Amino acid sequence: MADQNNQNNRQILEQVSSLATYVACLVAIWFWTYVREIENDRRTITHDIRLESEQVRHELLSHLFSTELCRNIIRMTPLAFTDLCEMLVREGDLRPTLQATVEEQVAKTLYLLAHNTTNRELAFIFRRSGESDCIGTIDGTHIRVKVSQREAPRYRGRKDYPTQNVLAACTFDLKFTYVLAGWEGTASDSRIMKEALNRQAPLKLPEGKYYLVDAGLMLRSGLIMPYRGERYHLKEYSRNPPRNPRELFNLRHASLHNAIERAFGVLKKRFPIISSSTEPSYGVETQKLIIFSCCILHNYLRGADPNDELLAQVDTKLMNDNDVHEEPPNPRESSEEFRKGELIRDGITADMWANYQV
Repeated sequence: MADQNNQNNRQILEQVSSLATYVACLVAIWFWTYVREIENDRRTITHDIRLESEQVRHELLSHLFSTELCRNIIRMTPLAFTDLCEMLVREGDLRPTLQATVEEQVAKTLYLLAHNTTNRELAFIFRRSGESDCIGTIDGTHIRVKVSQREAPRYRGRKDYPTQNVLAACTFDLKFTYVLAGWEGTASDSRIMKEALNRQAPLKLPEGKYYLVDAGLMLRSGLIMPYRGERYHLKEYSRNPPRNPRELFNLRHASLHNAIERAFGVLKKRFPIISSSTEPSYGVETQKLIIFSCCILHNYLRGADPNDELLAQVDTKLMNDNDVHEEPPNPRESSEEFRKGELIRDGITADMWANYQV
C-alpha cells in the first residue's frame, strides 16, 4: 500500500511539473499576443473616444445654436454667433485646425469669457482631453493557495484558508493591464501597491493620467480614491440621489471602479482553477504562472469571445452582493503627492457638481 501511495505521489508531482512547464510556455506564447492585443486595443479605444467626442461636440453645438440657450451660454444669439465666425474668418484669418472647427474655437472662447471657467471644465463641456485622463481602475482579489503549515498564518487573511492577494489594474473594457501575484493574504492592498510602484518592473502612472482606486489604497496624483465618510456603494444611491459634490463624485467613482470587480468576476467564472475554495494541488509559484496565463487568456477572449451571458451572471451577482465593506485605515502618501491627489480630485468634483446642477 505504501509503495502504491509513493507511486501515486510521484505521478502527481510529475503532473504538477508538467503543468508548470506547460503554463510557463503558455505565458511566453501569449505574452507577445497580449502586447500586440493591448496596442491594437489602445488604438481602437483612442479612435472610438475621438469619434464619440466628435459626435458629442457636434450635438452640443447643434443644440446650442438652435435654442434659446445660446444667449445664456455664449451671450449672443445664433445669428450673431454665425456672423461673428464669418467675420473672424474673413477679416481675422481664423481657420479650422485638425482638432477643432472655427465654430468650436469661437464657442469655447466665448464660453470661457462669459463664465470665467477653468480649462478642466472647458475640456469637459466640449469633450476634449480631460475626458481621457482616467485610464482604468485598480484593486486586489484573494485566491486560495497551498502552503506549508508553518507559512499558513501569513497567508490566512480575509478568508478562513490561506490565500494570496493579487493586485491588478484593468481598463474599462475589462482587460487587465497589470497583474502582481504572489503576496500573502495578510498583506494589505496599500503595501502591495507600494511594491508595485517601486519594483524593477513597476506599475506605471502616466503623467497627467490616473487610475481609480478604493479607500484601501493611497491618494496621490496617479491614484484617485473616493471621499471617506461619504456614501459610496452603488446600492446606497439606488433610491437617494447624491446630495452634495462629494457624494456625486463617490457615486461616479463607484460606477467606474466597478470595472475591476467585473473583470475579476468574469476571470474566475471562466477559469474555476483560480476560483475554487478547495486547496489546490500546486504551490505558490506554479499558481502565479496559472494566474498570469488566465489573465492573458481573459484579455484575448474579451476581444475574440466576450460572452455577454457570462458577464451578465457576474453583474447579477455583484448587484445582489450584500456584503458591507468597512473602510480600511487611511494609508497616507507623502504630503506633496497627497496634496496633488487632493487638488485633482477636488477639481474633478467641483466640475462634476457644476454640470450636475445645470
